[in-house]
Parts: sequence; C-alpha cells; structure tokens
Amino acid sequence: MDERSLAVTRRALHGVAELILAGSQHRNGGGIRLRIVPGGFGTVNAPHLRVETDTLVTPTGSIPLIGTYTEVAAAAGVGVHRLDDVYSGGPKISPDEQVEVDPAAARLLADAFVRGDAALRTLNPLQTPVLWPEHFDVGITLDEVNYGVSPGDDDIPEPYAYVGPWTPRTGDFWNATFGATRLMTELPETAAVTNFFTTGRSLAALPAN
Repeated sequence: MDERSLAVTRRALHGVAELILAGSQHRNGGGIRLRIVPGGFGTVNAPHLRVETDTLVTPTGSIPLIGTYTEVAAAAGVGVHRLDDVYSGGPKISPDEQVEVDPAAARLLADAFVRGDAALRTLNPLQTPVLWPEHFDVGITLDEVNYGVSPGDDDIPEPYAYVGPWTPRTGDFWNATFGATRLMTELPETAAVTNFFTTGRSLAALPAN
C-alpha cells in the first residue's frame, strides 16, 4: 500500500467520522463517541450510521463514499457538522471537499481498527473501546495509561498501536516521546497486539525512573 493512498483515505474517513457520523450524533444529543464495527466504524447512538470500507450504511440502504461530504450526508438524510465547538483538534475538513477513499487502503485501516478493538477488549473486558473523532484513534485508559490503535498520522504514516503512560517512562520498550508505539504490520494478529498492550501495562506499573 503506497503512503499517499493511505494518507488520503485516512483523512477522508476521518472527515466522514467527524462531519457525518459524530457530528450528526452530537447534534442529536448522543455525544461524539464512535465504535469499531466489522469493516470500519459506526455511531453509538442515533442516527444509526456506519462505514464499511468505501460505503456509508444507513438503516435504509448503502451510499458510496463519492462526492462531497455535504452530498454524502444529504444522501444519508443527515447534515454535516464540524465539532470545533467540542474540541480544538480534528481534521479541519470543509464539508464541500471531495471524499476520496481507496478501497484497499480503507480495508487496511479497518483491519487495524478491528484488531485493535479486539485487543483492547481483551486487555480490559470491563471497558468499551471508543473511536474518538478528534484524533481518529480507538482506545481506552486504564490506571493512568492510554492504550490504542491509530490509523497513522503526520509522524507515523501507517497504522500503529500505542501505549501512553501519563507519567513518562524510560527503557528500551518506550520508543516514543509519549510512551511506546509498534506498527500494526509488526503485530499481524490480535494476540500480538494484546501482548504489546499487556507488556506495556506491566512495564508502566513499575515505578517511574
């Protein structure tokens, strides 16, 4: 998978997550939390929408992610709503931009999310992982440590898992300024992602140097 296709698709799906799913859900009083579903991600509350690869699925049908965000939302019977009044981050995408999704890249990102969600549920069955529309990563917080999977960003352009203790740690495991990261290509199975999280949890429980 080439880096450009991943970056363009990641940004497009991030836009769909915020402007169409989380934005509409928030406007409806259901908050901004999203969830991972097979093949992609979806709302937690009404309106009941989900993304499967390059398609927006509604209770009444499926809509290709083609056209502007405004056009896709209108076809789904909802509006577009940026969440600038909720957080300062986010993709900063205009509703009039074109949605560009490469199906192969979307499948790769969805697979990373699904494996990450499953690993997080194994790490702590009492928590439900959340896909946050601001940074577009799925995660949980446990004992002042953040665990999750990101679809990539400006620093790491492909999907990766992370462990981020609130108090900085030092040592070979901790390879990032905020904690530890591992590319999802290095963690090809859910068990490998779970092992990365559990190792991080054990090390984060040790006294900080």
